[in-house]
Amino acid sequence: MKKFYWFTLAAVLIFALVGGGQIDSAFAQGKVNIDDGPIKEADWMKNPAEAPLNEDHAKVKTWITKWYGPDGNYENNGGFAASAPKDLIKEGTNGKLTQVSLSTVEGLRLTQTVDIGWKGANGGARKWTVFELDPADAHHMNRDGPADNMDTYAICVIDAPEDMKAVMSPAHDDHAQIWINGEKWYNNSAWTGAAQQVDFNVEVELQKGANVLLYRCGETGGHAYMNLHFDDATHKAVDIYPDKAKDQASFFNEIAGVLPVEPAGKLTTIWGDIKRNR
Repeated sequence: MKKFYWFTLAAVLIFALVGGGQIDSAFAQGKVNIDDGPIKEADWMKNPAEAPLNEDHAKVKTWITKWYGPDGNYENNGGFAASAPKDLIKEGTNGKLTQVSLSTVEGLRLTQTVDIGWKGANGGARKWTVFELDPADAHHMNRDGPADNMDTYAICVIDAPEDMKAVMSPAHDDHAQIWINGEKWYNNSAWTGAAQQVDFNVEVELQKGANVLLYRCGETGGHAYMNLHFDDATHKAVDIYPDKAKDQASFFNEIAGVLPVEPAGKLTTIWGDIKRNR
C-alpha cells in the first residue's frame, strides 16, 4: 500500500506541476476570444460580440514600442464616435492613400512621396516618421499635442518566416481599428480599462515576408493610449520594424531587404525609393 500511495502522490504532484505550468503559460499568453477574422466590410464598424476578458498584461515584455506614421495626430476630431467612421488618411491625401491601402506594402511605399495635408484645425501638414510609445504611459497618444479629441495612426512591418497564424493583443483608449495587409482584423470602440489591460486576443494571419499592420486609435478625453503585442511564439519567430530606425529614411533602409522588390515594369524599385529619401 505504501508503494501505491507514494506512486499516486508522485503522479499527482507531477500532473499538478506540469498542468499548472500549462495553465500559467496559457494565462500569460491570453485566451483567444476572436478567431473568425478578417472582419467583413459590412461589419467593419461593429464591436466584438464576445465578452471582454479584462486581462492584465502588465508583465508582458514584448509590447511594441516603435512605430512609423504621421509626425503628429489628427486634432479636433469631434470625439472618437464622430471621427471613427471617417477615413482620415483618404481625407489628408486627397484619395492618394486610404486606411486600407496604407496597410499594404504598396501603400507603405507611397508614404515616401505622399505626405498628409489635413486642415489647419485638424493638425495641418504632416510628414512621416518613426516615433515611440511607452506602453506603461496611459497618456502617450498626445505626442506633445492636444491631450483630447485626436486620432493617432501607427504602422509596423512584421517580417514572418512563413505563412502563419498569430495572436495579437491590443490595449487602447478609446476606439481602436487594426488592419493587416489590406484587411481589417479588429474594431472596438470601448476602452480596455488600463494601458496594459487586454480585452480581446485576436487570431490573425501573417503571410511569409512583409506584413504591414496599421493601428488607428481615436480619443475623446481622459486616458489616451494604444498598445499592442503578439503571443510569445510569434515574437520569437518574426522580426518587427521599426527596430533601430529613428526617421523615415532609416526606416526604409531598415526594411529594404524585407519588402518585396517591385516588378521590373514599374518606374521605380524600392532601392530607388530609398535612395531618393537619403
